Amino acid sequence: MRTIGLMSGTSLDGVDAAWVETDGEAIARFGPTLTLPYEPALRRDLRALLDRAPELQPDDAFLADCVARLTLRHVEAVKAIGWQADLIGFHGQTILHRPKRPGWNGVPFTWQVGDAARLARETGLSVAHDFRSADVAAGGQGAPLVPVVHAVMARALPKPLAVLNLGGVGNVTWIGADGDLIAFDTGPANGPLDDWARRSTGEAYDRDGRLALAGQPDGGVLARLIAHPYLAAPPPKSLDRLDFDRALKEAGAAALSPADGAATLVAFCAVCVAAAARHFPAPPVQWLVGGGGRRNPAIMRALASALTEPVRPVEVAGWNGDALEAQAFGVLAARVWRGLPLTFPGTTGAPGPLPGGRITGPLL
Repeated sequence: MRTIGLMSGTSLDGVDAAWVETDGEAIARFGPTLTLPYEPALRRDLRALLDRAPELQPDDAFLADCVARLTLRHVEAVKAIGWQADLIGFHGQTILHRPKRPGWNGVPFTWQVGDAARLARETGLSVAHDFRSADVAAGGQGAPLVPVVHAVMARALPKPLAVLNLGGVGNVTWIGADGDLIAFDTGPANGPLDDWARRSTGEAYDRDGRLALAGQPDGGVLARLIAHPYLAAPPPKSLDRLDFDRALKEAGAAALSPADGAATLVAFCAVCVAAAARHFPAPPVQWLVGGGGRRNPAIMRALASALTEPVRPVEVAGWNGDALEAQAFGVLAARVWRGLPLTFPGTTGAPGPLPGGRITGPLL
């Protein structure tokens, strides 16, 4: 199938789009990729949705406006790719994620916003969407979803291998020599750092890690963050974008200077990744890093210090780190179409290999 994968991640910076030819089990070829940034007003409003999500009602006018603007940006991305396709993989924007886990006593759910029906109408293509709900309903974490695609792409690479994605939240895929998969969210990554940079400098993110590199991690704040029970909890486990906000406030991060606060958040990101490695059955031969975090020299330097294995951007494997998540949702769309599993016991805690997702729009 010819698919266009779309991804709007927890960093809220824009929509990534990628054309892929795939049957969901192998990738025949990659096509063009692009990123359409969100205008500042949309990014601001999406960030506000995260704060308001626990109280939002489905008919909220602000929510409807954000969904319409978000969806139209995805329509623009599909049309800008310019290559014919059969199917779109549309993740939407996660605004709240509450799977089954300690401390959550409500009904497990995950909430991604985006109008798949409108996307289908505007593009004339079928749309695979709602990738996470079936897994959460079956008792899984609903995240991460990309590990099965990592395994497809890494077939020829030495193993064990760790593939680390650093978006707003970090997640890792461990691929064993026999193909076993273990995957989970490591902890906060770019999300708190972006919020910190915006509050303290007015910038959308810490460009080139300059703010963090100018500061020093605060030992006291870092020690309190490291004590968070999430780090020691065994997988499967996953996070909401704002899960650590309370911990950051209680740790006293707000009292730090802009540079020291950024340096502390970078150090905590690396500590979370190092803690994740303790849950691997065997050490990886290397870490391949994707997502926006790989472009932050402060984060990459901190990872190199925290981990004993080589830490390299995914480009050393011939992958496109800016498009990897979007490409993955192109592959996952084909898997939805064919009814193939998206999640597994080792990736989300699903009871078994579990299909998911829904198809909206014209039939092929």
